Amino acid sequence: MSLKDAAGSPVLKLWFDGELAPADAPLAPLTTHALHYGSGVFEGIRSYQTVDGSSAVFRLPEHMERMRKGCELLGIDFDIRQATEATLQVLRANRQSAAYIRPLAWCGTGSIGLDVAPLSKHLMVATFGTVVHLSGSAVKLGVSSWRRNPATSLPPLKLCGAYVNSILAKHEAKTRGFDEALFVDEAGMVVECTGANVFMLNGDKLTAVDHADALPGITRDTVIALTGAESRPVPLEELLQADEVFVCGTAAEITPINILNEHRFASDKRGREIAQLYRDVVSGADSIHRVWLTDVGLPRD
Repeated sequence: MSLKDAAGSPVLKLWFDGELAPADAPLAPLTTHALHYGSGVFEGIRSYQTVDGSSAVFRLPEHMERMRKGCELLGIDFDIRQATEATLQVLRANRQSAAYIRPLAWCGTGSIGLDVAPLSKHLMVATFGTVVHLSGSAVKLGVSSWRRNPATSLPPLKLCGAYVNSILAKHEAKTRGFDEALFVDEAGMVVECTGANVFMLNGDKLTAVDHADALPGITRDTVIALTGAESRPVPLEELLQADEVFVCGTAAEITPINILNEHRFASDKRGREIAQLYRDVVSGADSIHRVWLTDVGLPRD
């Protein structure tokens, strides 16, 4: 029998250290190391309802492999098979065909010091109603005064503490009237946004911005595979001269940018075409790339 909240809505479940539990259960103590120091690793993953009525997770193995790399840096044992099954189990338990999925591995209790070796290690997987980052029209992008964490200090993986950098940039952007922030390095080269990679179009030439400090995005890799875009470093000056700019990520999907600082781009046509191409892939309408979809095992509508 499923639990319900005070309003009568079903309480979502999450997976925690091998068992399903109510998503609002108090499972981590306040002395949790990750709460104090950000010593955790996460992923942002999406499941979609497909055109045949089933539910599938997009590029789940690639997300899990990236998470494994981050866990290795913190000495957290990460079993890809276990995390994969936990993801599918939670989606089935919550009966969610389209969802945002958040696996999180973290260092728990045992010490308040900086040595994570003696700490307990934990894994959870939670799911949420679909979250679309930067949804809507007329997206405004502003160059941040903050610099992206350099890869020589923090590797470009989804380490929890590293995202304070994105939070600062996002907060600044919103206070300045922008929807999102763009990181640019000290040499004027484009890095990425707070949670999305950057593409530009000049004529019929599509370019994926490449930078050592940027997260190697799975959505970025998908767009390159689908379009044959070249990948190279791009200076801010060149980005401002582009015909179109769009950003991409698991939550953002493919989002055309209308304004960068005070510059308005003349078109978003190609970006919207690629967005539709991406939707065809994640929904299973593009049968060629069905290999990127992992079936959840929910009953079909």
